[in-house]
Amino acid sequence: MRAYKVVDAFSSRPFMGNPVAVVMDARGLSDKQMQNIAGWTNLSETTFILPATQKNADYRLRIFTPYSELPFAGHPTLGSAHAAIEAGLIKAKNGYVIQECGQGLIQIAVQESKGTQTLILNMPHAAFEPLKSEDIAELETILGQKVLSDTPPAIVNVGAVWVVAQVADAATLLDLKPDFSRSARFERTLGVTGLSLYGTYPDGSSSAIEVRSFAPSCGVDEDPVCGSGNGAIAAFRIARGQLPKEGGRYFATQGEKRGRAGHIIVETAENGVVRIGGACVTCLDGQIHI
Repeated sequence: MRAYKVVDAFSSRPFMGNPVAVVMDARGLSDKQMQNIAGWTNLSETTFILPATQKNADYRLRIFTPYSELPFAGHPTLGSAHAAIEAGLIKAKNGYVIQECGQGLIQIAVQESKGTQTLILNMPHAAFEPLKSEDIAELETILGQKVLSDTPPAIVNVGAVWVVAQVADAATLLDLKPDFSRSARFERTLGVTGLSLYGTYPDGSSSAIEVRSFAPSCGVDEDPVCGSGNGAIAAFRIARGQLPKEGGRYFATQGEKRGRAGHIIVETAENGVVRIGGACVTCLDGQIHI
């Protein structure tokens, strides 16, 4: 029996964010056991908390989709940090906790305001690869919709690897009906996690952009609210001149097509560091039989 939580990330309201299952003490579990548990929960990610192996880390996290392990993912990082703090496994030092994962050390700011805790993580540095013209054509076939050519799509690696593209506007994005089987083949061919797409809202709207993230090759047709996808999009927007490298801030929304209402804080700090955050809430607190 192990302590077990399910935490909704990017929402202060239960059942409106993106859930991550968290096994609070994964010591002694094999890789196969972790993968089997992740397949059983059938959530986009399941995480396993372990003692840190690096000096400056507060804990180590392993992150699994139903099909595979990821070196990093956004909402599991925030949700697992929330779970660990809530359970008293870790405490913030000078307003931060440090997570060790496959991508390295991830700094997470812990902020309190009017009784609500907000967690904001520093994204790993993004690496870019242009998308070939024939791959852009295949992407448009998968989406059944053109992507904007003045912000050329790219592969953005932030630990999770996303094909990032912009469509005409938020309404166009919300109307997309991707071909998931074809997308899964496309993702495997390119060696990417999935597709993260965005469309803008009119000036003055409460949200700057709407986001949708698809990863059928990982067993997740559409992620309700995706931290790494939003981080990849922010890095892409910096590269395309849509966002300043330092001092930028906006809100993104995601999850409407999954019946959710994810609310993502996006910031840029010195040297182009992208920061992604939001509220988290525990929806289930119990034990798992292993």
